[in-house]
Amino acid sequence: MYRQIPNLITLARLALTVVFFVLLNTHEKSTFVWHMQIAFMVFLVAVLTDILDGYLARKWKVESAFGRVVDPFVDKILICGAFIFFSSDDFINVAEQLFSQDIIKAGRITGVHPWMAVVIIAREFLVTSIRGLAESRGIDFRSDWAGKIKMFVQSIAVAAVILDLAVISKVPWIHVLRDVAIWTTVVVTVLSATTYVVRARKVLIERA
Repeated sequence: MYRQIPNLITLARLALTVVFFVLLNTHEKSTFVWHMQIAFMVFLVAVLTDILDGYLARKWKVESAFGRVVDPFVDKILICGAFIFFSSDDFINVAEQLFSQDIIKAGRITGVHPWMAVVIIAREFLVTSIRGLAESRGIDFRSDWAGKIKMFVQSIAVAAVILDLAVISKVPWIHVLRDVAIWTTVVVTVLSATTYVVRARKVLIERA
């Protein structure tokens, strides 16, 4: 039975992701703040359980095809979906009703611009395509250290954005952390894509 625990945790994370997006899909000023507070807690649980299911699968040596497919799928949906929401006018328009005029005029409600979401999504498409090509040729192409660092930094950025929204940008250090985390995420995302391209080129040339 314990062999199924990592997969059950992964499914639970998928359910948490759905709850997370329901909370972000708020359209009422009166519920916005507490939705963000709950979304922050849900996101933290989703991230921590991601670490847990991978650790248990490796420790018990029960890594499965299901986990290899669904676990990264949940990661991608969680992060990419969050950035899409953060750059959406529907989401920002609701938040604007609670923020100060200075922040609204500066256009810094979430700190996420649409092009940033495009960069993050494009990276995932690129790496997924490379992985599919490599594995179709019998080459094991699992996530490397750059991918793990990328996920860690992206998670901090999403958490910081939600926390800043939950306190309506009234805590200066959280606001600064949010901006630093977002821009660091963009840079790390691009660099991690580069490492995958270089790695894929080397592996595919050697195999050829």
